[in-house]
Amino acid sequence: MPHRRDILKTALGLAMTGPLGSAWAQADYPTRPVRLIVPYPAGGGTDAFARMAGERLAQHLGQAVIVDNKPGAGTMIGADLVAKSPADGYTVLLGDTGTYAVNRSLFQKVPYDVERDFAPVSLTARFALLLVAHPSLEVTSVSDLLRVAKARPGAVNYASVGIGSPHHLAMELFKRQAGLFMTHIAYRGGAPAVADLLPGRVPLMFLDVVSAAQHLQAGKIKVLGMASPTRLAQLPNVPTVAEQGFPGFEAWAWQGLAVPAGTPTAAIQRLNAAFGAVAAEPEFRSRMAEMGTELIPSSPAAMAAYVKAETDKWGRLIRANKISAE
Repeated sequence: MPHRRDILKTALGLAMTGPLGSAWAQADYPTRPVRLIVPYPAGGGTDAFARMAGERLAQHLGQAVIVDNKPGAGTMIGADLVAKSPADGYTVLLGDTGTYAVNRSLFQKVPYDVERDFAPVSLTARFALLLVAHPSLEVTSVSDLLRVAKARPGAVNYASVGIGSPHHLAMELFKRQAGLFMTHIAYRGGAPAVADLLPGRVPLMFLDVVSAAQHLQAGKIKVLGMASPTRLAQLPNVPTVAEQGFPGFEAWAWQGLAVPAGTPTAAIQRLNAAFGAVAAEPEFRSRMAEMGTELIPSSPAAMAAYVKAETDKWGRLIRANKISAE
């Protein structure tokens, strides 16, 4: 018969490998650097946000946060890497609208399942989109654009930073609600799209505030409206698209943190609290506001609900407009 001490030792061993043991093991999380996967190239808006937020996260976590860029395939390369990483809280994904809500409808094959393979941590930020035009397009408002586009169906071209991007889907939503036919010119990223917008080769697009700001100030482009439900403090005289005859119109580029499914709750809660603390810092909030970025920290459950709502909204549009990246 096994000795009572051996039975106790076996029971403790089983406990340490089960859910309770995982919680114990994560009590002092993190004990080493955390890798933050950014599914975009270095130098872009998502990368800039990751590096600024990562620096502050490190202060609250007490460990370095290493930003690791894994771009490609509409964010799927970076997302798949995280989905297949150990569920220990040391590999975190900064995904976006496409990663969590759009890719499943846009692509025939997606190597990960958002609900099955990820555990949400927190929404992080959303970025206001502006409907902008080159001065050569003789419009100053949404009503002007409707008049011009309806008079010349298909003749007005618009740019996007890629098929299925928030910038593209915002215009598709606008076109559908307005009953317009305009021609989409898809670019591989914001830089080449803006490079053709500035000289007027493509006269129209939805563009994020960060990318648009300096060009608006220089008079190289003009803004017709904004996709947010309320006006921005930085542009108080610019009406929303909703105000200009499209009530309820709303589109954002947004991001959120997630970890591999099965990551211990203690680690998720620690990461969530750390980002919440970063988002509460007045200096960081002010810096983000200057960039047209609204911080939206949330609970994991709230992030899951938001992802579902966005998935349903954009999935319906993608199917109705027969949009495909393949």
